[in-house]
Amino acid sequence: MKPNVPDHSAVLVIDIQVGLFCTKPTPLEAHAVIARINDVTAKARQAAAPVIFIQHGGGPNDPDLAPFTNGWRLHPNLQVQPGDITLRKTTCDAFYGTSLETELRARGITTLLLTGFATDFCVDSTVRSAASKDFAVIVVADAHTTVDNPVLKAGLVREHHNWAWANCTTSRGVTILTAAEVRFATGDSR
Repeated sequence: MKPNVPDHSAVLVIDIQVGLFCTKPTPLEAHAVIARINDVTAKARQAAAPVIFIQHGGGPNDPDLAPFTNGWRLHPNLQVQPGDITLRKTTCDAFYGTSLETELRARGITTLLLTGFATDFCVDSTVRSAASKDFAVIVVADAHTTVDNPVLKAGLVREHHNWAWANCTTSRGVTILTAAEVRFATGDSR
């Protein structure tokens, strides 16, 4: 099958952390989402595409995500490999106040594949920020998740955001693919 992820792409894994996933209730399809993220990151590594893990660091009002605590750690089922990049953030937008854009530009990255938690907060903010910075964006439709909120069930939140992102007007577009549909070109030099 023909690749549908262009050269010069990177995968972002947003906030898959103990303090966000080891909760009651757990995020929608928590274990399945982590498995899909692991599938996508394995494909990326095979194609020599960078994998970047983003960790949210909570402040005094969010002690469950205080940096370097158990809750702040990446989820133990997440497959993190030597050579992967890990960045800390303090707001929903993974670009704001971080070195993410510098890291991506230094590597010649032009397309981002986004996965993670929470669909309606950190993933959404990062999708929109990436698009505003002229990156092409691919959202892995079944590799991001959230929890129910007082207005919508988590499944509807995810479905709505996948639809909204696919219909955003951006300079390079937002593509929606499932984890099974993600196909990188192999052997490209980055």
